[in-house]
Amino acid sequence: MDRRGYSLRIVRANEQADPSSIGVVLGKLCIRKEIPASDVATYFRVSRMTVYNWFSGASRPQKRLHDDIQQIIEKFSDA
Repeated sequence: MDRRGYSLRIVRANEQADPSSIGVVLGKLCIRKEIPASDVATYFRVSRMTVYNWFSGASRPQKRLHDDIQQIIEKFSDA
């Protein structure tokens, strides 16, 4: 499966990560919809490394971002 912009390492880490983490859910969506991590990083004003850490489950987004992340998940899950 073509995952432009996402390394196989990130895709595998996301697949194996805890699906209860909102960052992992966001990662699954971004990988599936080919939304660049750089766009996510810009939107949330964080580094790309932070976004990759969310996607892989290595860290979790700050609580203050959860509502915005949930809105993005809902918006793009239907698209």
